[in-house]
Amino acid sequence: MYFCAKFSKVYETITLSNGIRIIHYHVKSDVAHCCMLMNTGTRDESERQLGMAHFTEHMLFKGTQKRKAYHLLNRMESVGGEVDAYTTKEETCVSSSFMVEFYDRAIELINDIVFCSIFPQREIEKERDVIVDEINTYKDNPSENIFDEFESAMFADHTLGHNILGTKKSISKFCTNDLIDFVAEKYNTDQMVFCSIGDIDFRHLVRMCEKHLGQNAAKLRSFERVPFAGKTKFDKVVKKKSLQANTIIGNYCYSYSDPKRVPMFLVSNILAGPGMNSRLNMQLREHHGLSYNIESNFTTYQDTGLFSIFFSSDQEKVDFAVDMIFRELDKMKNNKLGILQLSRAKKQLIGQVAIECSSNSNLLFPTAKSFMNYGKAETFKETVALIEAITAQDVMDVANEIFVRDNFSSIKYL
Repeated sequence: MYFCAKFSKVYETITLSNGIRIIHYHVKSDVAHCCMLMNTGTRDESERQLGMAHFTEHMLFKGTQKRKAYHLLNRMESVGGEVDAYTTKEETCVSSSFMVEFYDRAIELINDIVFCSIFPQREIEKERDVIVDEINTYKDNPSENIFDEFESAMFADHTLGHNILGTKKSISKFCTNDLIDFVAEKYNTDQMVFCSIGDIDFRHLVRMCEKHLGQNAAKLRSFERVPFAGKTKFDKVVKKKSLQANTIIGNYCYSYSDPKRVPMFLVSNILAGPGMNSRLNMQLREHHGLSYNIESNFTTYQDTGLFSIFFSSDQEKVDFAVDMIFRELDKMKNNKLGILQLSRAKKQLIGQVAIECSSNSNLLFPTAKSFMNYGKAETFKETVALIEAITAQDVMDVANEIFVRDNFSSIKYL
């Protein structure tokens, strides 16, 4: 579920002849945003390609058939705009924010980056050091590294377990032809969504997209993702030379196409969402002083999902804190929310969504992802309706299905 569109106005869409889908929201603003979202990420790598999706994303900005790295960066920045990119387990995205009069410039640049990059070997050699430094930065931060280690263990022997950054050994072997082959196979036009939010007529936008994006030949996906099925159970303790313990516990959860994902988002928010009044924050921090930082996360993928709870604490308090967490999870399983409790939980989540939607730039990526995965983007009113439809029984059902202690895995950095 992607909470996104605040607009009551219906978005406009079209599919170009090569399969690239366009979605546009027309808004009155001097600033516009657009992105190219590709349904390609870390899970689409082979064993010899570990980290290649992320490495390729970096290398997209290192030169094209007509521009060097400086000219790519300068193209939007010279007119006050921005260009950026990111990689996840299932997607790669190139985006830009800019003044409305530079729409054509932004679309042309994104097209050049995505379709015309040449991946010079000399730039690959330099970028290796940058990504090695990025890997070291994560390893030096236990509260960040523990999430990667947990996912790698939960999805062991599956591509979802691939670390987004790869390994120092794997990236040391990448060369120009490797990246060219990766893009040729994995950057498929029928798996791309171009999303736009800005003050431009849709017909004008389509003409620009046809002029730049539409010139590329259709390249349809010819491979299928390997579905995840191999669930595992583990409890790992890793000795770290740190003053603070970091712990993460979790279980497999719902995919982004499962209707149960909706009440699960609400449950996660009740337990340890961003609000200081969450149940786990009140119990562990406010009542018992066990942890300064506790959070729950629910991540959906194409064919599975992951629910986890992370907290930091003194080492001698870890086991007590874990027991305290499972007491709260048991309450969710055994005690049905009252009418007032459920109403307050819904209002809180709806308010968080509304605040997140108050910025057009915040809407860009979830709108593109929603259109990629569902073929539509929900309006704020539709999102509210989904949340309001959640019943107390829905909450109990997902809690009883997911919060089984014997099925939880854990990693403790002590």
